[in-house]
Amino acid sequence: MKQMRTDELNANIELVLRYFEALKERDINAIMLLLAKNINWCIPGNEAIAPWVGVRTNKNQIKDALELLWLNTDPISGTIAHIAADENVVICSGEFESLMLKTGKTFKSLFFTKITVVDGLIVKYTLLEDTFGLVRALSN
Repeated sequence: MKQMRTDELNANIELVLRYFEALKERDINAIMLLLAKNINWCIPGNEAIAPWVGVRTNKNQIKDALELLWLNTDPISGTIAHIAADENVVICSGEFESLMLKTGKTFKSLFFTKITVVDGLIVKYTLLEDTFGLVRALSN
């Protein structure tokens, strides 16, 4: 197994932090620059209730999903509590809170991401959040 240098690990962490900053700013163009053309993007959840979750395989699908998310939510807060890199995988944990515009309910969740970086681009993205809480926040 290839041992990564500290500067490579730090570069991967910095890329992931740039992604989260662009997500916070809702800067779709900056996000698209950080993603590989073909990507394994997975946010498990009930797609019938929250159509922005699910599996995506290319940048256009991700762009559509993020724009749909942003049309349906207003961010309240978000914090990254921990971030660590092992080889080309960056693991993050934190919490966020959003207002669901459809219901007026607040959704607060812990989150965990596993992000794989290859050649300076995100090639795999998995987000885990409180999917039960999301369904409750989107239900009348």
